Amino acid sequence: MSIQFTIASSQEEMQQIHQLNYRTFVEEIPQHSPHASRQLIDRFHQENTYLIGMKQGVLVAMLAIRHQRPFSLDEKLAQLDSYLPFIPKSMVEIRLLAVDKQHRSGQVFYGLAQYLKAYLWNHHIDLALISGTTRQLKLYGRLGFVPFAHIVGTAEASYQPMYMTRESFGGSETAKLFAHIEPVSFCAGPVKITEPIATLMKQQPLSHRSASFMDLMSNVQKSLAAMTQANYVQVLLGSGTLANDVVAGQISRWKGQGLILVNGEFGYRLVDHAERLNLPFTCLQEPYGSPFKLDAIEAELQAAPYAWLWMVHCETSTGMLNNTEGIKKLCKRYNIWLFLDCISSLGAVPIDLSGVYMASGVSGKAIGAYTGLAFVFHQEDVTPDHRLPRYLDLGLYVAKQSVPFSHSSNLLSALDLALQKYATNEPYEQLIEIHQLLTRELKRLDLRTLTDKEHAAPLIVTIPIYKPFSSQQIGDALAKKGFHLQYESEYLLEHNFLQIATIGIQRSEVLELVQSLETWVLDHK
Repeated sequence: MSIQFTIASSQEEMQQIHQLNYRTFVEEIPQHSPHASRQLIDRFHQENTYLIGMKQGVLVAMLAIRHQRPFSLDEKLAQLDSYLPFIPKSMVEIRLLAVDKQHRSGQVFYGLAQYLKAYLWNHHIDLALISGTTRQLKLYGRLGFVPFAHIVGTAEASYQPMYMTRESFGGSETAKLFAHIEPVSFCAGPVKITEPIATLMKQQPLSHRSASFMDLMSNVQKSLAAMTQANYVQVLLGSGTLANDVVAGQISRWKGQGLILVNGEFGYRLVDHAERLNLPFTCLQEPYGSPFKLDAIEAELQAAPYAWLWMVHCETSTGMLNNTEGIKKLCKRYNIWLFLDCISSLGAVPIDLSGVYMASGVSGKAIGAYTGLAFVFHQEDVTPDHRLPRYLDLGLYVAKQSVPFSHSSNLLSALDLALQKYATNEPYEQLIEIHQLLTRELKRLDLRTLTDKEHAAPLIVTIPIYKPFSSQQIGDALAKKGFHLQYESEYLLEHNFLQIATIGIQRSEVLELVQSLETWVLDHK
């Protein structure tokens, strides 16, 4: 869902809470008198914990939880406890339930209810009270609230006292809805973790200075090098952004102009890496979803004395698998060092890094291990350089066998096990099979992909959505059915792109997703 549920903490969030409180309980439900500030600060504000739903920085839903007695219901009902089904060990009052008028859908209410349930059960709350507006009694009932006592308030703002227990929630429509949803992630990362790999995260960590740890690191390095035809690989504790910063740090050691190829969001991120280290470079761009033209690249290489070229192998933002083999040949012809971002392609397609001076990768995407390890592949030995920050000095990693700083044996063990499946080409073949099934089904639904078949990466498709519909609208609808797609990143929202990744996805899950997508398409024709 595009609405993110959290506990309010910032001053800006509190300001929006007061404003939504005013719109709801002054302008809509005339419980309080109007005033010029158009803000309503609750009398228990300092004691409230606010559970909120935010959409792109704007508050769209909220409720307040208060643990201290006397509750507001104590003031309205004498001997409140006598109405309750039992005397709870822990009880709270829920107040100020409000949803902005433009976002009053079942999806928002159910999302807030799910977050509320998690909060209550995590804090071992046995019973929750609420004064539910009589305008929404059916909705409260669907959420598991049970009415008791008599209506309180005024004729203009009347409320029904209600309670919710674990048992009443368990029998509600909301609980049944949650029970039927088994979320499936069609995101490029993090991906589904298998049980054997997950088990390794529960083991007691090894010291990163122990011989056992160093043996484990050596095994992982050998597997990664064999998988990519790289002479060396360093394993860093961090994300793909760290790996690319380390690559940029190595480029900064040389003098010479560079060429960065861009045909999507992650190409532009390479530009950002280069700019932050003041690398001299020229940018050669193609539109999103368009392949690079070898003749245009060669013409650029002939026009200036370039020393290096940096590009993304799999441009995840568009589903494009760029032609690195053709560019390898050009770089060899013009004696140019080639650098690759293989963060999405590593483990998804066979990669031959011979002819590539340096490349980046990660553990948490197609390989199927946990996020948290980054790789820098290199073909030549690298020495430390004290001009670089310690964390970005690839030579320091080389000198210390990839362990200059604290490391995680759990992440490394999970990666070691995940890499074992690459003893054969079966993981690549399975991914191609599932990708072909998805593209056939999308074609049947008359939904075109941004990247043509010739240049498609077999791990993700990007679907342009055309007005009046939006990728967010479709993504939210599918999220409600338990299918989590990629559409919430700023660049995806900006381009109105919907993405479906198939890493770790089963055939049956693809067909279930397509069925729900087809239903949405038919309902909106």
